[in-house]
Amino acid sequence: MIQIKATFLDEISSDIPHQNWGFREWDRDFASMKQMGIDTVVMIRSGLRQFITYPSPILMNELGCYEPSVDLVDMFLTLAEKYDMKYFFGTYAMRRNGDYKDVDLSKTWDTERRLLDEVWERYGHRKAFKGWYLSKEVGDADNLQIIEEFVRYSGYCKSISGNLPTLISPGMHGRKCWLPNDPNAHDLDFAKHESDWDKIMGIISGHVDIIAFQDGHVTFDELPAALKVNKRLADRHGIELWTNCESFDRDMPFRFPPIKWDKMRLKLKAAQDAGIERAITFEFSHFMSPNSFWPQAGNLFNRYMEWVEANRKG
Repeated sequence: MIQIKATFLDEISSDIPHQNWGFREWDRDFASMKQMGIDTVVMIRSGLRQFITYPSPILMNELGCYEPSVDLVDMFLTLAEKYDMKYFFGTYAMRRNGDYKDVDLSKTWDTERRLLDEVWERYGHRKAFKGWYLSKEVGDADNLQIIEEFVRYSGYCKSISGNLPTLISPGMHGRKCWLPNDPNAHDLDFAKHESDWDKIMGIISGHVDIIAFQDGHVTFDELPAALKVNKRLADRHGIELWTNCESFDRDMPFRFPPIKWDKMRLKLKAAQDAGIERAITFEFSHFMSPNSFWPQAGNLFNRYMEWVEANRKG
């Protein structure tokens, strides 16, 4: 039975309210993750524009980023080690996803390469440091610049870290990747999706190890077929496939509440039926944790745990 075994850590968010947690609150939340069976945490990004997760001399001195009040990378590694979890480091983002069309990424590579060196020098010795998350996202093959960056980033991350795995979490260009009522929204073009991702996976195969497609961008009716396409392509190109089972609800008129349990159960079943064996969620602490500022998140945690237990007995 497929279960959620990993979660993103969204501490530098672009559109989700901050919970203002310190070590004590995060410690309690890691304990809840452990209770749920989570064994891997993935920091969504190490910074976005001027706000960053650790006191990087490069980011502060060269890019004008603000000094953080606490080294979150060190905190998350400490807690991952305490609870025997793997930690994946998320790369820095100068812009939100989708805002890179006017940026020549090859000209930013020198700075980004030195950032990776800085991170590995500071934290690479830590027991929990087990992989890299490449934080930029794509949904199709229209921006080959980012796809080429996946190859460049993966190669360099692996070269400095003894071949630790790299992960990406792309979208799918279905109706729900747009905001509600956006006139440009349309259902997933399955032929284009398969063609584009066959091309993308052909480029990144041997470089990127794991792909976890976001499952909230397509309608529930389309999801089973979309996941089967993703699994077939990943198997063809020798890439490990997870599902990113989003624990927030894209169907509400505001952004974003915890998802209805029946919707999450439907998505997990679709992934299992497609032959996917591992799920990550975006993301536990806000939308699925009994410690969240959303009381509904704790209820989602309870329904999930009841479902796991019922399947275990069955």
